[in-house]
Amino acid sequence: MPSNKVILVLSDGLGYRAAVEGMGYLGHLVENKLASLYKVIGELPSISRPIYETIHTGLKVSEHGVISNQTVRLSNQPNIFGMANQAGKKTAAAAYYWFSELYNHAPYNPIEDREVNDSTLGIQNGRFYTQDEMPDMEVFAAAGMLVRKFFPDYMLVHPMGMDEVGEHHGANSSAYRNHAIQQDKWLSIYISEWVSLGYQILVTGDHGMNDDGMHGGTIPLVREVPLFLLGADIIGLGDTHEVVSQLQIAPTICKLLNLPPIGGMAHLSIG
Repeated sequence: MPSNKVILVLSDGLGYRAAVEGMGYLGHLVENKLASLYKVIGELPSISRPIYETIHTGLKVSEHGVISNQTVRLSNQPNIFGMANQAGKKTAAAAYYWFSELYNHAPYNPIEDREVNDSTLGIQNGRFYTQDEMPDMEVFAAAGMLVRKFFPDYMLVHPMGMDEVGEHHGANSSAYRNHAIQQDKWLSIYISEWVSLGYQILVTGDHGMNDDGMHGGTIPLVREVPLFLLGADIIGLGDTHEVVSQLQIAPTICKLLNLPPIGGMAHLSIG
């Protein structure tokens, strides 16, 4: 019986090239067909907050209206967190505070909203941070705690390390490449536990990074991100060499959660 439990690891700023070349544990899973690898073409603009909403609604930026990082408001579209709650499922996140502003409260209150355990919220069990330089290992540890303590049906894990390093050093730097290697090491510890608990796992990025340490534009370096798909009930296909749309991620998560596609999702699920 499928578990219908999903963890999305949304590694901020993780470009396709850095992931495929540097993430050896995930590469091992792909090579041995314990996971599937896809190349995702990200939506525009290739910046964070609009893409967070795209990934959770399946809508283009012009459709959901979160057009920039300065658009500070709650989501007004059907989204994965809301649909999961309506279906009686538990949600959780270890994430940057912009997710709290999209799905819990806006604007974010750093005292009241930092830790939440409230079944009426979109993200019921949340641990949010406000500093871009928050160490990835702390974000993964918070996620690991939430999984063990609450066993959520949908869990978002959102480290900012790739974005922070990339913006300081650029995509063609040893710091950016090496951070992908380090993030993969941390991921290996948690992924093996989460798979043993019956989770289906997606690892992807919102956008990549150019060599100047910027994103927002249209070149492949900033638009192309990976999608690793694996889990207890997923048959790995290895490197599929398939190119998919970022708009397909939301319906894929819905399918894995055993939820009907939401709102204006017009794209097919992946896999």
